[in-house]
Amino acid sequence: MKKHFEIIILMGRPAAGKSEVIDYLKKTPVDERLERFHINNFEEIDDFPMLWTWFEEDAILEKVMNKPRVHSDSEGYFLHNYQWNLLIERISFEYGKKLRDEGYAENTSTILEFSRGSEHGGYESAFRSLSEDILNKACVLYIDVPFEESLRKNRRRFNPDRPDSILEHGLPDEKVERLYKEVDWEKFKGNDSEYIYFGEHKIPYAVLNNMPEVTIYPEKLGPALDKCFTDLWEIKNKK
Repeated sequence: MKKHFEIIILMGRPAAGKSEVIDYLKKTPVDERLERFHINNFEEIDDFPMLWTWFEEDAILEKVMNKPRVHSDSEGYFLHNYQWNLLIERISFEYGKKLRDEGYAENTSTILEFSRGSEHGGYESAFRSLSEDILNKACVLYIDVPFEESLRKNRRRFNPDRPDSILEHGLPDEKVERLYKEVDWEKFKGNDSEYIYFGEHKIPYAVLNNMPEVTIYPEKLGPALDKCFTDLWEIKNKK
């Protein structure tokens, strides 16, 4: 039996604490991380850099080349709703490329990170674009905060000088409200406290309740992750 998770899908509203969790994991020595959290040397696949590239390309097309935008409108909303699922297809595609390296899954944990709101299809729609290979291996860690907390933390973290930064990007309030005020997490996870039933798949999950906030306090985040990943590992390995 492997000693590490092959795939963790890390989800939650914008600014819920996903990036802080990854930052904490990065700063934990690998031997300790494997022992405490069952996460080996790990790589991330995050859809934020993908969508930010689209925005940058549109800005270049419009402002530098005097050409039409191809991904988003002038307010920064996608031109097509299916682009949200294209990003998930890209995540699946990127994971498939990693598997070309011999021994990748045997030696590496992969963390897939994204947020989805009901307005653009929610998690139900997003999971339909994940590959079977991912769904067969995945465990989910959901970071739970209410909309008001997402909005507050999104404002706090935004650095206008680094809008492309994983830890410092943010959205205008009106975008957060339109895109993420309503989420389908409760409906998507269903009534089982351990598994998400999605088609033929039975996906273990755990929830980190980030109210009151723990993700910005390493001394609190560590124990919270200990519990989440210990619970998730036990669920995953139930006979």
